[in-house]
Amino acid sequence: MQCVILAGGLGKRLHPLTETLPKALVPINGRAFIDYQLACLARQSIGEVVVCTGYLGEQIANHVGEGSRFGLAVRYCQERTELKGTAGALRLALDAGLLTDAFFVLYGDSFLPIAFAPVFEQFRASGRPALMTVMRNENRWDRSNVIFAPPVIELYDKHGDDVVRARMTHIDYGLSVIARRLIANCVPAGVAFDLADLFHVLSRSGELAGFEVTERFYEVGSQAGIADFSRYAAEAGL
Repeated sequence: MQCVILAGGLGKRLHPLTETLPKALVPINGRAFIDYQLACLARQSIGEVVVCTGYLGEQIANHVGEGSRFGLAVRYCQERTELKGTAGALRLALDAGLLTDAFFVLYGDSFLPIAFAPVFEQFRASGRPALMTVMRNENRWDRSNVIFAPPVIELYDKHGDDVVRARMTHIDYGLSVIARRLIANCVPAGVAFDLADLFHVLSRSGELAGFEVTERFYEVGSQAGIADFSRYAAEAGL
């Protein structure tokens, strides 16, 4: 199986730390954050990783290399002067010939302690071009943005009005599975495009499958998130 890590963000919430260091290399208990991600993916029987980089991406490539020390084959798709958004980054990877027929997508600041294989099995069984993992949230971790009607996402909308928000009980967990054909057919080349917009359209047409998880997620996009994940990693012996 293949996983694409979207690691091109600027990490502005972590300035001044990320003015000279990409978010993927933020130190957690003496190790770069991406080391935890890659070790986790290797445990999940992921064999191939594509890292979509942008801001200070050469530092990530220099640190990770070809991935052999993690038991992985790691390749890179580097955005240059202008970031193309999360879906646009996947289009660049497609055009570079790096994507398999179907692949996981993981954000570069997320650590998700769940089993990946059942997620992929649900994607295959759904017959749909994409699957989003979701967690019951009730506005606990952030504003809920999903109406989940198993086996599909009835609506994914980060900008809904209060009436729509009142029906939302779940949140995007941060792990997706996407068919390569979806990127080829629906994400134009050379323009900025966001996965949130693509998933919104898919949900409105009943084409976005859903998979509910119960384990909480961790992130290092904020100082509070770094402290939280640092405690978790130490307690879990990662």
